[in-house]
Amino acid sequence: AVDAGPATMANRAVADPAELDRMLELPQVHVIVDGYNVTKTAYPELPLADQRTRLISSMAGLQARVGAEVTVVFDGGTRPPAQPRAPRGVRVLFSAPDEIADDLIRRLVAAEPSGRVLVVVTSDGQVVRDVRVSGAWTVPSAVLLERLG
Repeated sequence: AVDAGPATMANRAVADPAELDRMLELPQVHVIVDGYNVTKTAYPELPLADQRTRLISSMAGLQARVGAEVTVVFDGGTRPPAQPRAPRGVRVLFSAPDEIADDLIRRLVAAEPSGRVLVVVTSDGQVVRDVRVSGAWTVPSAVLLERLG
């Protein structure tokens, strides 16, 4: 079992797909994915629209298997892209023009009720540090990609 108690606050890192699977089995877990951080690791050669579609589709498959709440966050930029149709069980958010996706992720984590298990998927070191302080677990993009593979 995953120990989500205070003693593990300093090191809330999920290091491998098996550990991620255990996290995803926890009741009411919310997985927040740093969209472009994952897609630019996995398939940087694809156009951004195709990166988004591929990741959202993969997350929908994972969500259907595990039942976790899934939110995928992308940078919206000055002109947010046409929003892809989100499959059942996957929420897709774009940051506002004056905000980066990292800040939206921080706000989502801060807004969650105390005690809820949050898993943030990103390899951005500053986001990792910030969301751990707020009590979230973190998963490197490569670990999620290995799990989705």
